[in-house]
Amino acid sequence: MEVVKDTLSRKQIVALTALTFAIFLIANDFTAFSVAIPAMQKHFHADISTMQWVINGYALVFGVLIVTGGRLADMFGRRRLFFIGTSIFILFSLLGGFAINTWMLLGSRALMGVGGALMWPAILGMTYQIMPESRAGQAGGLIMTVCGFANSVGPLLGGFLTDFLSWRWIFFINFPIALLAMLISWRVIDDDTPENADEQVDYAGITFLSVCLLALLLALDLVVDMGLGSSLIIGLFFVFVLAFCMFAWAEAHTERNPLIPADVATNWRFLTVGITTLLLSVIFVSMLLYVPQFLIKELKFSAAWSGAGLLPVMMTYGVVSYIAGRLYALLGAKVILSAAAIFLGGGMFLLSSLLEHTRYMHLVPGLISLGIGLGLFFPTITTAAVTAVGPGRASLAAALVFMFQIIGGAIGLAMNTTIVSLAPSLSAGIDRAFLVNAYLALLALLVCILFVRGERIVQKR
Repeated sequence: MEVVKDTLSRKQIVALTALTFAIFLIANDFTAFSVAIPAMQKHFHADISTMQWVINGYALVFGVLIVTGGRLADMFGRRRLFFIGTSIFILFSLLGGFAINTWMLLGSRALMGVGGALMWPAILGMTYQIMPESRAGQAGGLIMTVCGFANSVGPLLGGFLTDFLSWRWIFFINFPIALLAMLISWRVIDDDTPENADEQVDYAGITFLSVCLLALLLALDLVVDMGLGSSLIIGLFFVFVLAFCMFAWAEAHTERNPLIPADVATNWRFLTVGITTLLLSVIFVSMLLYVPQFLIKELKFSAAWSGAGLLPVMMTYGVVSYIAGRLYALLGAKVILSAAAIFLGGGMFLLSSLLEHTRYMHLVPGLISLGIGLGLFFPTITTAAVTAVGPGRASLAAALVFMFQIIGGAIGLAMNTTIVSLAPSLSAGIDRAFLVNAYLALLALLVCILFVRGERIVQKR
């Protein structure tokens, strides 16, 4: 166990504050637009399937490019990539706010995902870089606490702006927040451009991985409506497999600067973190999708009250995220992630067995259990991934974990939707889907117990 000092200077505190604004910006943008879709539909006279790409297009581009953003941040400096990504984010936020037709709106929103994919791994890498080594767990806790708060506030802020100003202000409000984060970061965060800045971009790796992820995520997004037998879905899965094989071949034959270096690709400790992420990310997505559906369709909640019904999860998630960051130094990744799997699996089991009841209060224990599990899981898995590799790979590791989260969520969404659609009723379908999710949490628990490692650090006072 390593003993290190962990005092934060004023400059570090100001830098973390600036990064907190940027974290809020990214996390808020994933949820704020959900409540504005009806207003956008009405304004552009568009159907729901088209307008859903305001959310799906952003998430898709973000997920496809996140690994590339992480690798570029480690190669050319996280501070530099943060400024480039934030500038792109601001530009297309303004264009989205001024959109004159549907395609300008959707295009701007998708290109905001490019900026977000460059910003996010750079933000995470800088956060872990600024925090002393002994407080790496608290860095993860800070990131996920802000994310949980921003995800919760997003629909409320988006609804307020849509109702009292316009949906366009959900785009415009990004400008002052992003500009403030950039200005403060420019003053207090030191340039971290690597000395050996002669590394070359792995264009072949970027291309093959981007095509691979694009085909997979599109297939998982469309399979629910089109079915596995659709020629388009089969074609997309074929492209995914082919592109993945080409990516593996290209990386094996790239002598200099591969997109995913060998020390990361062959890191067993990092791989187990990725597997755990895939298994447990299913639960978060299924909860966000099906708990509100159950509240609206079975318990007859309004849309607003169904959002409020998730508060036990989100509030617990935010509080526990902060606590988990402090516990990391004492307990390490194995204990915390194992506890997270237990709470997440227990929450899924409680919700599946209580869906036959007709009172919301019966669901609260399961929701709180999920909140505890999510609060333990997200900050710890990020810290475990970053500390599993060298400091020079921090942004790449954070990006890869986020990619695993997106893929796990997409797989879980397709799996849960299929289970629910084959059931005789919504309640029965959710019951079966949540029970399957509980078994996936059990499998993740076994992976954590057998394989996950994470060093404890004793803080010097």
